[in-house]
Amino acid sequence: MKLLFDLFPVILFFAVFKFTGANPEFAQNFGNHYLAVLVSGGEVTLQQAPILLATAVAILATAAQVLWLLARRKPVDHMLWVSLAIIVLFGGATIYFHDEQFIKLKPTVLYWCFALVLLGAPLLFGKNLMRSMMGKQMTLPDIVWSRLNLAWGLFFAVMGAVNLYVAFTKPLEFWVNFKLFGFLGLMIAFVIAQSVYLSRHMKEAE
Repeated sequence: MKLLFDLFPVILFFAVFKFTGANPEFAQNFGNHYLAVLVSGGEVTLQQAPILLATAVAILATAAQVLWLLARRKPVDHMLWVSLAIIVLFGGATIYFHDEQFIKLKPTVLYWCFALVLLGAPLLFGKNLMRSMMGKQMTLPDIVWSRLNLAWGLFFAVMGAVNLYVAFTKPLEFWVNFKLFGFLGLMIAFVIAQSVYLSRHMKEAE
């Protein structure tokens, strides 16, 4: 359920892009009616409509996640706030300048923020964030916690680099597909590999 919640904006982005790409005239008319006021020049073209509408929906979906948690008086994860700020900034730039390059950068900026926090916290504050998040669920040797934190930090750094490669060397539609299925596949593969490694060191938490 948590995974579905986290992927909610990405799934909507993918669905809206695919639907509007298959119905470009509807997308253009809808965009000019509801989105043109936010676009420099005041017009949404036929070619731009799918990515602009998908970006707008992703911004609204991320904001809805935050509002949903606040309305239920549940804590909003710090990284969700960061994700909201980044998508508002880069998504807003994509809509205003009607330029897909900005939204393509969003995953890289987000992943590199994750990497910077995970890799920087032990050096600057002597704090292992993976241990802080998962320490109640499992007991591991200190060296394994350090390796786990390092592995996640490097994984997010690589994910950011992979996004740059795909975003700026492949067609837009390929990037949209990879943004959902490619990154999800990489994440699942990494989690499985991590689980196999941890199973050799894990002890039941007391």
